[in-house]
Amino acid sequence: MLRPTFLATLLALSFGSMPVAAADMPVPPSGVMGVTDAQLTPDFWVARLEDADKPVLDRSAIAALNERVARLDPSMHDIRHLPASLPREQVKAWIEKLTSKPGNPLFDVEGKPVAATAIDHVLANAAIDAIPAKVDPRYGMAVRRTALRGYPTDLRVFRGADDTDIDRFQESTLFPGDPLVAVHTSKDGKWAFVVSPRYAAWVNAADVAYGDAVTVFAHADATPYRVITGAKPLTVYTPEAPAVSELQLDMGTRVPLDTSLPADQPVNGQSPYASWVLSLPVRDAKGALSFHPALLQRNQDSSPDYLPLTHANIVRQAFKFLGERYGWGHAYNGRDCSGFVSDVYRSMGVQMPRNTRDQSISPGLAHTLYTDKDGHDERLKAAMALEVGDLVYIPGHVMMVIGKIDGQPYVIHDVGGMSYRQADGSLRHVKLNEVSVTPLLPMMSSHDKTFVDIMTSIVRIR
Repeated sequence: MLRPTFLATLLALSFGSMPVAAADMPVPPSGVMGVTDAQLTPDFWVARLEDADKPVLDRSAIAALNERVARLDPSMHDIRHLPASLPREQVKAWIEKLTSKPGNPLFDVEGKPVAATAIDHVLANAAIDAIPAKVDPRYGMAVRRTALRGYPTDLRVFRGADDTDIDRFQESTLFPGDPLVAVHTSKDGKWAFVVSPRYAAWVNAADVAYGDAVTVFAHADATPYRVITGAKPLTVYTPEAPAVSELQLDMGTRVPLDTSLPADQPVNGQSPYASWVLSLPVRDAKGALSFHPALLQRNQDSSPDYLPLTHANIVRQAFKFLGERYGWGHAYNGRDCSGFVSDVYRSMGVQMPRNTRDQSISPGLAHTLYTDKDGHDERLKAAMALEVGDLVYIPGHVMMVIGKIDGQPYVIHDVGGMSYRQADGSLRHVKLNEVSVTPLLPMMSSHDKTFVDIMTSIVRIR
């Protein structure tokens, strides 16, 4: 535990002339400074909120926000209004934004250098030269949670021999029912380059089912529906329909209900009375899209609509991921820092850009940017004024504010580790690699820079 006198001195140095009361910040056995067991529950933070259940934005305001992001943000894709054919240059630009010869050495899962011939083989499989002059986009849907890759391969590659967590070929993920258009196929036919509303990348071709645009968007827009509000519940096990058996549905996924079946008749060999009957996309042997009923138990977290956007719901939804393993680009069946915050907000109907940088500078979101011209005092003043739900960005990372203790802001974030200054002046690093609760101010990015010192943006969903 830090001595109160030392912490008071440290805070005084950090805050400059700002009159901020010092807090005795404990260091528990976990090493995560300032976080006790009590603080690892959403109720602790919700109880500290004023107007916890007051809507931050209503449905019409959220719809306007989503429209603005979709229209103004260059990282988003309007796949509902694509022309009947796309020029080769457009498709090539989408692919080459990700799929190009790596400029740095890469290593495999065993820490061995990836041979140049292996990279050449992957690039050849992209078959960029085979893109025709005119491309007719094929509409479809993801039939299961599936990885979006920068290259048409399952090969996992890393920048260091001792770092096998961040696969540099991994980009993001699609969820069951996500609409998309496929614009290119790999040479081996096993990969499709797809454009979804939030990302364009390679996906395993077997995870996509194809239909016409009307069918795809009619299902995406169908009512009534359920919104998944749990972290990642599963549909009911069913041997009668393996394609929809124990299918994972991540937070924020909107799934139409199948209202065509009699309520007193079995669904996939089971009574539906204790479950919601969902309508999920499936793929036949030829890749064609159809829909099949699946059961989601009523005791799994879901809602008839997106949750109200309130401070209490922001906190409660974020805590459902607490302790989940960090997964770069939604790898490891988890998510990364930007995927985490966007999935939380998605459960309340807010659609955000996928990546950290795009979120931090999005012209569709209310944001305040910070540059080298902004000094420590100005940044610190902004940090002390943070509110619940605010998103704080540093290079390559984002944190979500959940409240304050003794005036100091606390955040929940999907983070590799925590570094802070100890009482003797040395720097301590604690490996986290998970969704974690930490104080913001003590977080150090280097020996002499705090997270606040390198803050690039604050985004406020208001």
